Amino acid sequence: MPELPEVETVRRGLADLLPGQAVVRATVFDSPKSFPNSPTDVQQFLYGAHVTAVRRRAKVLMIDLDTRYSLVIHLKMTGQLIFRGANSFAGGHPNDSLIGELPDRSTRVQIDFTDGSHLFFNDQRKFGWMKLMPTDEIENLPFMQKVGPEPLDKKTEAGDFIKRIRRRQNSMIKPAFLDQSVIAGVGNIYADESLWAAKIHPQTRVRNVSDDQLEDLFNELRQILQLSIDQGGSTDKNYVDAEGRKGNYLSFAHVFRREGQSCHRHPDQEIVKMKVSGRGTHICPVCQVEAK
Repeated sequence: MPELPEVETVRRGLADLLPGQAVVRATVFDSPKSFPNSPTDVQQFLYGAHVTAVRRRAKVLMIDLDTRYSLVIHLKMTGQLIFRGANSFAGGHPNDSLIGELPDRSTRVQIDFTDGSHLFFNDQRKFGWMKLMPTDEIENLPFMQKVGPEPLDKKTEAGDFIKRIRRRQNSMIKPAFLDQSVIAGVGNIYADESLWAAKIHPQTRVRNVSDDQLEDLFNELRQILQLSIDQGGSTDKNYVDAEGRKGNYLSFAHVFRREGQSCHRHPDQEIVKMKVSGRGTHICPVCQVEAK
């Protein structure tokens, strides 16, 4: 599943192209779960609407319309958003649909605009969705009510993160860190990288991690997320940037997918892969010692 930098990469690509576009129609291809919207709402609030903005909250995208409705989109594992017009955009799972003729067999929704351009929502595994709903009701969605603060928001401080993660004192630090109610958008890659950077073993209980260490973890997370966004996302197998280039962050990774390779701090020590709460986890046994 995409993490925050991958979804942000898609948001930025769409934000350059969609605002001002006027919707003519939406065509759904053989997967109503991908577009679970009433024809009446689509006719009244989507057709003829102009796009005003493209936003992101955690791993969810929102295309706002001047009808005070929004398309709320979750790409899940294999989703793609592809804009074709005078300028083009491709973001998502890197298969031939990014550059091939559309619609194709993975296309679930096609949105046509008045200038002849199109937005395609593709999803091979059909887990993603595009929901039309009132913009002011988005914040009331169960997910939005539970999700934690945005790590890159200037208003989010280390103290906010520490307060939230302290609610899980008896949990191991990695699953607590992955809890979207603690901090938004963090997934397996960035948890491993941030824990290594902060020199915290992923199985250490939250109660055994000091506030200073948690502040360091938060600050490392912010730096790593920003680096990944600057590099166009991290997932070299699943996500590409607005020009169709694969994310480049993993070439700078310190532990993720580097099992058997030397630690960048301790060249004589190999990175080890282990399981923590069922998730593949990468550590340096010298850098990261479990605190009891």
